[in-house]
Amino acid sequence: MLKEDVKLREVLIIEGGNRLEGVLEVSGAKNAALPNMAATILTSDEVIIENLPDLLDIDTMKKLLLELGTEINHIKDKTYSFKLATPKSYTAPYDLVNKMRASILVLGPMLARFGYAEVALPGGCSIGARPVDLHLKALEKMGAQIKIEHGYIKAYAPKGLKGAHIFFDKITVTGTENILMAASLAEGQTIIENAALEPEVVDLAVMLKKMGADITGEGTNRIVINGVKELHGTYHKVIPDRIEAGTFLVLAALTDGKIIIKNYPSQYLEYVEEISNKIGIHIVKLSDNEVLIKREEKLRPVNIETKEYPLFPTDLQAQFMTLLCFADGISEITENIFENRFMHVPELNRLGADIEIKGKTAIIRPVKKFTGAEVKATDLRASAAMVIAGLVAEGETKIFSIYHLDRGYEHIDDKLINIGAKIRREIVEE
Repeated sequence: MLKEDVKLREVLIIEGGNRLEGVLEVSGAKNAALPNMAATILTSDEVIIENLPDLLDIDTMKKLLLELGTEINHIKDKTYSFKLATPKSYTAPYDLVNKMRASILVLGPMLARFGYAEVALPGGCSIGARPVDLHLKALEKMGAQIKIEHGYIKAYAPKGLKGAHIFFDKITVTGTENILMAASLAEGQTIIENAALEPEVVDLAVMLKKMGADITGEGTNRIVINGVKELHGTYHKVIPDRIEAGTFLVLAALTDGKIIIKNYPSQYLEYVEEISNKIGIHIVKLSDNEVLIKREEKLRPVNIETKEYPLFPTDLQAQFMTLLCFADGISEITENIFENRFMHVPELNRLGADIEIKGKTAIIRPVKKFTGAEVKATDLRASAAMVIAGLVAEGETKIFSIYHLDRGYEHIDDKLINIGAKIRREIVEE
């Protein structure tokens, strides 16, 4: 290989087996922040958003909004202002959309406010098919003309969007969010049936209502939106990240240290806590937003099925699979949301796990220990499972493809170093 052909990449190296003790603070929710940022397109006024996590996905959304003509100013730590007075482009280009599927969230607000939008077909994690046809059918029902050409969704609504009765065949979080935003400026009433119930959807509705939207029913499967002529600026704080909190819960239980989790959103994790209690993990409330994780000496096996909120989130499946490798018996996890979301199983097995996949179900047999190895972060949430596994493994674990980790976990290595973990990043030849 010629010298100039050498490719470099960053890896995360973890020395396992160290006692962890201290405070882990939960950041703002990535999956709430992204639609909140997209919603700033809906007004020409300034919108200020607080508690934005410092993540690759947030940077990608900022770049996308800048591309469209949004002025973005950093006000203070994790707080930014957004103002889109006059667009300089109506196109969300492939080089940005390819990095993050949530880029599709600009489609609804662009179409509602300007009557035209062009968005590249989305990329992101390769965990399974997440078609955007549900978004497109709903927008067509609201009067949009849509065609797909050269890898781009081209949507027109020259006379504005009209309210419609939307029934989603399948629950879709980003679909619900896109239509929620589009319907806020549409003429007349829009009803979304089989809407997503996720806290991130509710957080978006809360922000839109602060901007002057007329929305009822958020947090239920039937949302009613009466369109208004215009929306105005507001100040909004992003909710804590329930998936990061759940990840920290697993880490605290497995390492059995004295880890306090700050900004812990227990109201969004009721079912996860129910499953945790069955396993032998107890969440001790220290204050309104701080908890301590306690575990029983023997962890019990459980069977888990991933489902839409408020049931068990697919985004915590890989982390709980890592935990259940150390339960006192055989556990099963059935993945009902994404068909390719067991790509982390071979990586866990490399570390010493004993996991077998049968169709949509992973059978997890107990092991005594993990030993360090070279592994790959196959998707965003699997990357967190690799970090947890590396922290409890004997010896050194080297994790490749860690850009996934930086997409969804804010300064995760710094947070873990602060509680006693031995983690470092290195640049290596590919």
